[in-house]
Amino acid sequence: MNLRARRRSETRHTIQRQAIRLFMDRGYDATTVNDVAEAAGVSAMTVYRHFATKEDLVLYDEFDQQAAATVTELPADEPLVVRIARTLTKTYEDAIADKEFHLARLRLMIATEALRARHLDSQYATQEALVAALTGGSEDPATEFQARAAASACLGVAHIALLRWAAEDGEPDLRTLFEEAFTATFGHPL
Repeated sequence: MNLRARRRSETRHTIQRQAIRLFMDRGYDATTVNDVAEAAGVSAMTVYRHFATKEDLVLYDEFDQQAAATVTELPADEPLVVRIARTLTKTYEDAIADKEFHLARLRLMIATEALRARHLDSQYATQEALVAALTGGSEDPATEFQARAAASACLGVAHIALLRWAAEDGEPDLRTLFEEAFTATFGHPL
């Protein structure tokens, strides 16, 4: 990553952390983009340059790109749900290294109606990234359908595990919750 990209990433990170902090302290609806800009020490225009919408201040992550890269690294001879489940487990574990930050994001997504609706869009984008990675540009409808069905099912299971993790203040081991949820759904450990 060059210096410019690193600075851009650091600015995005600072803005998002300040936004999450303010949303948790004041409430999502009571906090404006101008409040976030002031807390982050940037202009409102800079906030919008990094986050197109207020919802993106909570929902933005690089999960889709990481998941797509990870799923293509796994052996292609494994069943789709196994590959996707392993991908989601690894990607979520990597993504939530900062537990308190991600717990706050999840709590905001759960508690805020506008974010719940947009989170579904985010889930769809993750599904699309996984399907594209799994099909490798194949235009075979059966291959695309199978990848979409497996990705959608696995994302639903992962979502339930994350909700429980958030409800229990991040205390349970996330990998264990994922394993329990995938086993309950697919009948065997993945």
